[in-house]
Amino acid sequence: MTRYQLTATIWREGDQYVSRCPELGVASAGDTAEEALEALREAVELYLENARELGMLGDLEATLTAPRRFSAPLEVSVS
Repeated sequence: MTRYQLTATIWREGDQYVSRCPELGVASAGDTAEEALEALREAVELYLENARELGMLGDLEATLTAPRRFSAPLEVSVS
């Protein structure tokens, strides 16, 4: 079993918490932040299992094994 360290971003939208893995573009939700994180973990695992079955896991190699990742707030203006 291969383990990967990915990023989870979680925020509140109305009555739900939304969770997203920015490296893969996979998202999920839950009633609490913890539920949203667990739902995201399951969604990412399924995504990667499907990618492996379809022979596409190698295409994600750079994303999954990047030794360093950076995240920072990004402020933008839209007119």
